[in-house]
Amino acid sequence: MRLLSDELLIETYYKAIELKLSPEFIRLIETEMDRRALNRT
Repeated sequence: MRLLSDELLIETYYKAIELKLSPEFIRLIETEMDRRALNRT
C-alpha cells in the first residue's frame, strides 16, 4: 500500500467499494488512508 500514491489509493478505495470487494480489503485501504490522513468524502 505504501507504494501507491495518495490519488491512486483513493481511486482504489472507491473502486473496491463499487466492485463490492471483500470488507477486509476495504478496511485495509481505509487503515492506510487514515494513516495518511486522507479524507473519504
